[in-house]
Amino acid sequence: MFALFNYPKKAEFGRVLPKSKIYAHANASTAMKDLFVRLVDQIVWKYKLAPETINIPATKSVPEIQIFQILLKNGELKQDVLRCIDKAVSLPIIFEVYYENKCQVVASYKRPNETDTSKWVISSYFESDWMPANTTRRTLPVALDLDALYQELFLPLIPHPVKKGESLRTLVELAELIKSHEQDLAKTETRLYKERQFNRKVAINAEIRTIKQQLQKLTGASANNET
Repeated sequence: MFALFNYPKKAEFGRVLPKSKIYAHANASTAMKDLFVRLVDQIVWKYKLAPETINIPATKSVPEIQIFQILLKNGELKQDVLRCIDKAVSLPIIFEVYYENKCQVVASYKRPNETDTSKWVISSYFESDWMPANTTRRTLPVALDLDALYQELFLPLIPHPVKKGESLRTLVELAELIKSHEQDLAKTETRLYKERQFNRKVAINAEIRTIKQQLQKLTGASANNET
């Protein structure tokens, strides 16, 4: 699915965000500052989706949605950079990352901490494929509130078929679980390739079968409930 949306002109914020402000709010280390300097050319706070800009009511979990444009210096982006920005800005953010004439949409699922609502829980990151920067944008989805809009903006980034009627939190947790199993499978297959003892190969093959069965169960459940 296409992940670029046509945001209303009224929601345009269009302010360059100084890296120094990110450093201050995120308590960035020297190494993190160096990473920003090496990789990021400019950060633009492009759109602010809020009740006063798009006439959609806020919710406790999603008071606003921010759209940030990240202009890269050399095409490389470390997710630590995005996580630093997410820590500095206590609101959900959708990142549009640009390099030359290409664009990629990246976001983590952010929600208030259940025990301390002044803090935010940040998921792992999900991303679209790279696409031409002039790709035709989709019309902004119709939504009853910002929580529902956030889900619609995020869904194109979920890498597996989604469960009909499931909350964004549940979908993200499932996607993270599938990703974890895929990583385990890759590591275990690497172990198998390097192993020379027959009895160890047999044991590792059994581990691989178990992980594949777990993955099949997870992805099969998703596919059976695809919207």
